[in-house]
Amino acid sequence: MRKFTTIILLCITFWGNTGQVRAQNLDIDVLRMVHNPHPSAVSVFISNSTSYVGMSVPLVMGVAALIENNDSLLKSAVYVGTALAVDMALTYSLKQIVGRPRPYITYPDIVPGEYQSSMSFPSGHTSFAFASATALSLSCPKWYVIVPSYAWACSVGYSRMNLGVHYPSDVLAGALLGAGSAYLTYEVNKWFWAKTGNKKILLDKKISQL
Repeated sequence: MRKFTTIILLCITFWGNTGQVRAQNLDIDVLRMVHNPHPSAVSVFISNSTSYVGMSVPLVMGVAALIENNDSLLKSAVYVGTALAVDMALTYSLKQIVGRPRPYITYPDIVPGEYQSSMSFPSGHTSFAFASATALSLSCPKWYVIVPSYAWACSVGYSRMNLGVHYPSDVLAGALLGAGSAYLTYEVNKWFWAKTGNKKILLDKKISQL
């Protein structure tokens, strides 16, 4: 699993440093097709929903678990929250390592729907959205969870290009990093609980009432 993670990070970093030079023309051409100098309110709303939706998922799961005294659900909530934290750490580390400027800085004709102070590669919003969607889907592998989760994550990625704040390669890298972070954390989470004998976090109601 460590080799898998290392390969993903090396590929993304290599792409950010060398691949972007070869793909820059395609990147900016696609961005110009998707970008709208006057983005719709829908794109702005979807983009802004990323942190609210992502953070509310483990919070709601945790509250529901405590109300229902559901140990399994609480563990899933902890997993989702951990996956998002891991994704954020990896994303912002890569932003500093790669140091790719935003498209509207390199190409002044691109009018951004909003200004961002951080680097462009990879897309943090997209990464966070795909980490949320993947973690939630792994925790509850039902079609009615998976389909809307990934539909929302894809719409976040599209909105970032529509707003002119990310190249397509930023969005693609963010999606891969987010999904990979969630999957890696899922495997580590399974190993951890297997190692501890799947001990309960919550006490049984009968015991707690004594």
